[in-house]
Amino acid sequence: MGSLPERMVGAMKADVKTFQEIEADPNALGQAITVIVLAGLAGLIGNIFRAGLMVGIFTLLISLVGYALFAFLIVIIGTKIMPEPSTKADFQEGFRVLGFTASPGVFNVLAIIPFLGPFLSFLIAIWMLVIAVIATREVLDYSNTGRAVIVCIIAMLIYWIVTFVILMPLVLGAAFLSNY
Repeated sequence: MGSLPERMVGAMKADVKTFQEIEADPNALGQAITVIVLAGLAGLIGNIFRAGLMVGIFTLLISLVGYALFAFLIVIIGTKIMPEPSTKADFQEGFRVLGFTASPGVFNVLAIIPFLGPFLSFLIAIWMLVIAVIATREVLDYSNTGRAVIVCIIAMLIYWIVTFVILMPLVLGAAFLSNY
């Protein structure tokens, strides 16, 4: 079994064998959480001067909740609404594999670069989304990428609605209250 750095690099390369290995390894759950936390901490460091420490900490917590929600949505949509005959997955498999799609997020530390930082963060987010599509195809045992794209788009839309309607107001409220 691969080490955490090997798996992160494999995920960044969208290596199918890496995703299959993570899916088959129940012990990779801790590694997936570690990847999400590392990516969140990198984003915190990269954006600390723009957002502040309190918002950064809440954003880190939202990223953990967000990955759990995204994995749950992928598994539910992929296995219940849009399954193929070969589709089988559970939440833990989905969370393990999709957690590693946060691997490029470690480069969000570069968001600290003035003017260029937000653009780099945007590119990293696109990279993570592409990896998520490939990871979704693998974890749901889909025969084509198109179905994985549709599942990811639906899951992402629901994730954004939940994040911006429920979670972000909590973060902004906490940030507002922390100023008093």
